[in-house]
Amino acid sequence: MNNLKWKVGDITITKLQEIVYPEFSDVIPAATPEVVKQVKWLFPHFVTEEGHLSLSIHSLIVDTPSAKLIVDTCIGNDRDRNPFDVMHMLSTSYLEDMQAAGYQPEGIDYVLCTHLHLDHVGWNTRRVNGKWVPTFPNASYLWGKADMDFWGSIDPKTDLDFLQIQRRVWDDSIQPILDADLAKPIDGPGQVCEGVRLIPTPGHTPGHCSVLIESKGETAMITGDFIHHPIQFWDPALVSPFDIDNDMAVATRRRVFGEYADSPTLIIGTHFAGPTAGRLVTDGDSYRLDV
Repeated sequence: MNNLKWKVGDITITKLQEIVYPEFSDVIPAATPEVVKQVKWLFPHFVTEEGHLSLSIHSLIVDTPSAKLIVDTCIGNDRDRNPFDVMHMLSTSYLEDMQAAGYQPEGIDYVLCTHLHLDHVGWNTRRVNGKWVPTFPNASYLWGKADMDFWGSIDPKTDLDFLQIQRRVWDDSIQPILDADLAKPIDGPGQVCEGVRLIPTPGHTPGHCSVLIESKGETAMITGDFIHHPIQFWDPALVSPFDIDNDMAVATRRRVFGEYADSPTLIIGTHFAGPTAGRLVTDGDSYRLDV
């Protein structure tokens, strides 16, 4: 178990790690070891010694005085994710680790999915007696309406591997939430509860959002996948094949970095390995994450 905690005013944020991929360079193909080795501050936390990108899959539990929220629910156990072997039929201790951290699934008030990719919605449900049921039965599940419309319209006969996977993701991780009437699709920015609001950060997916946390004059942002890896602070134009709209994703990164650089806001990366969080600071004509 690799759980980090941060305090933002009266709010506690806990990292609940599901799995770490020490080498996952496919997420940003242009970030070759030769490129990575130019960015010294990435070592040793965010890349391997050889210069391969490391990626963490984790949830973030946001514990406020009025509500308990979980941001992104990882990959999940027992999922058919063929041919994506690294995420296929996992068997992790995610729920047990959540309970060990002091949180019960029944006590979660909100599930916030920054977007609806397979590694952000898996624990929305769990398998009970052969049926997928909501893991957090008392929660409202919030996600972007534009994401729901997009992924809900996938042709079941698609011959594209990733879309086939996302079709299965819909069936086992989204549709059961809709059937249980727990889904609360959102359109644009919105307040979730006191101290927590969603901000639009599109490009990776149409309805992608990030989470802004504010309490007692302190702030933090949970990124979601508008940024996959800290190397994109160094070069916002490094793109991922998993982005729906690369140009929009780059524009979103440039806008957000410009807004939050050299501010006291704690940036918590949804896929950042190691320390996972830091302050964004200007570094010459680019940025770096100061951990």
